[in-house]
Amino acid sequence: MDLLDTFFNWPVFRSALPMLLEGLWITIVLGAVSIGLGFAGGLLMALLRLYGPLWLRAVARVYIDVFRSIPLLVLLVLVYYALPFVGIRLTSFTAAATALSLVSCAYTAEILRAGIEAIPKGQFEAADAIGLGFFNRMRDVVLPQALRIVVPPLTSNCINVLKDTALASVVAMPDLLKQATQAQALAANPTPLIGAALLYLLLLLPLVRLVGFFEGRHRAATR
Repeated sequence: MDLLDTFFNWPVFRSALPMLLEGLWITIVLGAVSIGLGFAGGLLMALLRLYGPLWLRAVARVYIDVFRSIPLLVLLVLVYYALPFVGIRLTSFTAAATALSLVSCAYTAEILRAGIEAIPKGQFEAADAIGLGFFNRMRDVVLPQALRIVVPPLTSNCINVLKDTALASVVAMPDLLKQATQAQALAANPTPLIGAALLYLLLLLPLVRLVGFFEGRHRAATR
């Protein structure tokens, strides 16, 4: 068998394509759910760390430090294989979304905290001067400016979450990588793995270019 038949076998790729597309859809859904939950939790965690009571700031700091330190694969295995010992059984999708969201939340919190702290104090003082309360000040003045600052790192974090969805295959979730390995085993040919790599590139390359676009625009705006 030559190189083309081994890695770029068209009949094998065509027969595996429905499985790969099914896995790609599950990967996208898992990534979207994890990114959404991670952003909501990260925003709450950033606000608690900056403006919460002292004990809540400490809790938020510990959470962020722990989940930025623990390897995602270890956390995923703990959530899926260890929780059943205490009576908590999660589906593979729920376990993967939980682990990805917990880690994404920690990174998002640090990104948003840096963005909020980059807002000049004059903006806070101006909001106070016109009588805005905390929530209106954050919603109307601080967060819109902070989000513009942190768009590049937030987008990079989204890319990392999407890439990390491949780890969900260890808990038997039929994501893109899992489907590709099954198709590869059925066909006894690595072409489905090459196909999965190409689909990952099609999914993530536009996002990588988007980060570059946002970074260039941010540099131009801050000159």
